[in-house]
Amino acid sequence: MKRYILLLITLVSFQMKAQSETEAIKATLQTYLDGSSYNDPEKIVSAFYEEADLFLHKEDEELFIMTPAEYAALFAKREKGTFNGREGTILNVDYDLDIATAKVEIYIPKPNLRFVDIFLLKKLNGKWKIISKAATLLKD
Repeated sequence: MKRYILLLITLVSFQMKAQSETEAIKATLQTYLDGSSYNDPEKIVSAFYEEADLFLHKEDEELFIMTPAEYAALFAKREKGTFNGREGTILNVDYDLDIATAKVEIYIPKPNLRFVDIFLLKKLNGKWKIISKAATLLKD
């Protein structure tokens, strides 16, 4: 009976740790999503490792790369805190120890654009940071 209880406690403890790590990863992604949906460059930058690369979609360019600061600057001239129409949905998260991947869908109603973003995250100094992002535009 004692072994059963110990095993149960271990399993519950492991599940709680996994949930808390997944929630921490989602919180980092949500910081990015909130920053890009509400024109908050500081939030955007805070979600990324400063030397991260963002591989973005740009019409007629096979590979378009920006830094987190360059990307955040795209939102700097808009009214901070105002919803700009970007809707982000975290589709999945997977992690092992201190690395994670995530898939997010971004929908912009006007002009009816739908992107899929793939993120690579790393736990640095106890905090999850996005170390790379790749995005593609879905065609209807």
